[in-house]
This record gives sequence, C-alpha cells and structure tokens, in this order.
Amino acid sequence: MAAERNSTWTRRFRPAPDAPSHLVCFPHAGGSAGWYLSTARALAPAVDVLAVQYPGRQDRLGEAPIGDAHALADRITEELHAGCDRPVMLFGHSLGATLAFEVALRLERAGIAPLGLIVSGRRAPSRHRPGQIHTLDDSELISATEQLGGMDTRLLNDPDILRLVLPSLRSDFRAAETYRWRPDTALRCPVLAMTGDHDPQAPTEDVRAWSAHTSGTFTLKTFTGGHFYVNDHLEAVHRAIMAFIDSRAPSRIVRDA
Repeated sequence: MAAERNSTWTRRFRPAPDAPSHLVCFPHAGGSAGWYLSTARALAPAVDVLAVQYPGRQDRLGEAPIGDAHALADRITEELHAGCDRPVMLFGHSLGATLAFEVALRLERAGIAPLGLIVSGRRAPSRHRPGQIHTLDDSELISATEQLGGMDTRLLNDPDILRLVLPSLRSDFRAAETYRWRPDTALRCPVLAMTGDHDPQAPTEDVRAWSAHTSGTFTLKTFTGGHFYVNDHLEAVHRAIMAFIDSRAPSRIVRDA
C-alpha cells in the first residue's frame, strides 16, 4: 500500500509512510471514510491510518452497495492482504466493529496476525439481537437513523441527498442486522472494546461478551454517552487507541509461523 495513493477501498487523509503500523478504520452504517479524518489527524505520523470506504457512497456512489457483512469482509480482506507492508491494527464502530472482527478472522486464517482489534459501540457477535431497520419504509428508516445519531440531520432533510444516500444506508443496516456469527471462530489477537454507558444498541454486558471471541487479552473501556459517544470523547478515544497500539509495540510484520 503506497502511502502516496488511495486505493478503491481505503483513504489516507494523513499519510504516514514512516509509521511502524497501519490502523485500518471501518465506518458505521451510513458512514464513510471521512468519519475518521480526525483520527488520522490525531494519530499521524505515529500511525498510518487507513479509512475504509464502502461502495455506494461519496466517490464510490456509482457502485452497488454490499448488504452482506461476510461478503463485504471478504472484499476488504482481499485489499488488505494484497498490501500489508506493515503490522495491522483494526478499529471499527458499530457495523464497522463487526466488519473489523470478520476481517481480523480472515487475516489470521491467511497467516497475517493483526496486532489487535478495537471494537466500538457493538454487541459481541454471540449476542445477536433481531433488527428490522433495513426493512422499514424510507421515512421510518430516516427516523430510526436520526434517533441513533451519527448523521448530519441537514443531510437527512434534503430530498436530493436522501435519494443518493438511502440505498447505501439501507444496505448497511441490512448487513448489520442480518449478520450472523459463525460459531467456533475466535481470534488470537488482543481485543479492546469501547462503548457508551447509555447505548441501547450496545449494552455494556453485551459488549463485555467480546472477551469470549479471542484467546488473547481483553480490555473494556466505558464512556458516558449513547451510540455515538465517540463524538463527545474524541481525545480520550484517540488516547485509548494510541495506548493500545503502543502496548503492542509493532516493529515488523507479524506473520504466523
């Protein structure tokens, strides 16, 4: 992955060619790579931040969105596997946490051991709850998105923009709500889980259950706030991410023997 360019799937807002590791960031449902601009600014040049851009939005608007989490993870893994020139840490919020987990599993199976996984605002894969947001009509889908937060309400109130974003938004919710964990799959890398203490989508005990999905160390950090607690605690979240990365002290690509 040349630091000077973006790929179809990733965006580099602050290239850090001399950083010892990559942090690959996965957006939430309805989100885009740009949500991680502040993270790239905060962590560079110590960490090379790659923000994943799912198809069907912004500069990938002409591509069909992918509404299956496993299929989406397959595609992203192909991209990362082809270009891992440094150790990789994965970070995802909400839907992004599920995708980061699934990509981490695939990388481990391919012999590329991630430095660690950071999951945010997402129940553990084994704590599935039925969800039907992706089946709602357009107005109900918009209302549900507003209640969760995370999107600029000015965009949701603009009919022209809505026509552009609704397909990918619905597809993302479909990926999140139809995802099913495949039992007997677990990671070996350390996991850091973060959540808001009043997040109805990710109650603390359901987030704590991520501990069962790795044989490595597990750490839970709780912040005040709801599903998008990150927006209110950016500096603290970035400090937690940096401390987790530092604890792994990457110096070379980590591959299984």
